[in-house]
Amino acid sequence: MRTALLAAVSHDLRTPLASAKAAVTSLRSPDVNWDESDQEELLATADESLDRLTHLVENLLDMSRLQAGALSLFPRPVGLDEIVSRALDNLEPAARGIAVDIPDSLPEISVDPAILERVIVNLTENALRYSPSGKPPLLTASALGDRVELRVVDRGPGIPESDRDRMFVPFQRLGDTDNTTGVGLGLALSRGLTEAMGGELSAEETPGGGLTMTVSVPVVSSPAEYGYEPGAAIGGASQ
Repeated sequence: MRTALLAAVSHDLRTPLASAKAAVTSLRSPDVNWDESDQEELLATADESLDRLTHLVENLLDMSRLQAGALSLFPRPVGLDEIVSRALDNLEPAARGIAVDIPDSLPEISVDPAILERVIVNLTENALRYSPSGKPPLLTASALGDRVELRVVDRGPGIPESDRDRMFVPFQRLGDTDNTTGVGLGLALSRGLTEAMGGELSAEETPGGGLTMTVSVPVVSSPAEYGYEPGAAIGGASQ
């Protein structure tokens, strides 16, 4: 684990940091008079790079909290449609065109809204990354017994069944080498956060091609049934 972390961080921390540093250094250079459009481009580069760096550090910190059993959750009754709406707002403008089919009749779920929102953002970002042009992801949901299932469906290249368990292992990106995905923590962290709330995250092939990620979470009931109290630190989440 330590070797994998060092290898991943050596690239994924340095790359956005170097980009931001280069942009700021260029802007401060006394030898160049940048016009307004060049300044905007350099500032945008620095801003995007620092956003990537922040996202990576947040993932690393949350994964360490999960592994240490020190992540605090605050579950409450909430509608899934509300959480999905906030998650897609966070992804604008990339989320435009995503199809959403969340029935009004779904029961309320018992989750930490901020944590589930983050899981949905991670999964939807992943689906957007691999969706071909003209075939945006679909977010759909249904009730099944005492659970509500949210499915994030894409029509991308998919993942062989033999690799689907491995993609939830930290620092695995299955050949993806761009630094926008961080150190391959997105899916591992999403599964850990989901399981910490008493839920499940699984992957299966989309009929006709692609990948479907399914988040299954409990409907509203007694918090004691799920083994946690609001604000309590959660330990033992599967990694």
